[in-house]
Amino acid sequence: MTEKLEEKEAEKLIVELAKQGKTSEKIGLILAKEHKILAKKNLNKKMSKILKENKAYVDADIKNLTESLEKLKKHISKNRKDKICRRALMIKEAKLRKLKSLK
Repeated sequence: MTEKLEEKEAEKLIVELAKQGKTSEKIGLILAKEHKILAKKNLNKKMSKILKENKAYVDADIKNLTESLEKLKKHISKNRKDKICRRALMIKEAKLRKLKSLK
């Protein structure tokens, strides 16, 4: 699929990729590499607006922080004396609370 897609087809593809669990950043990379679509030039709307209209928007910062928190918790469960990791966990939890309060 290297041919150019129309705007409506591109919107459908964006929503489909979001339902697969991709963030808007990764969707942009996929569109650019596989479908030769540059989001700013070929689409009249921002990708986040398209995702919000279709109720498929997930904030990338929050998703990345939650994934890293899960990894840290898993590490701490195996390595209980790792104090550096505990401190990193506390900092990341604080960042996540701050992001959620802002949005």
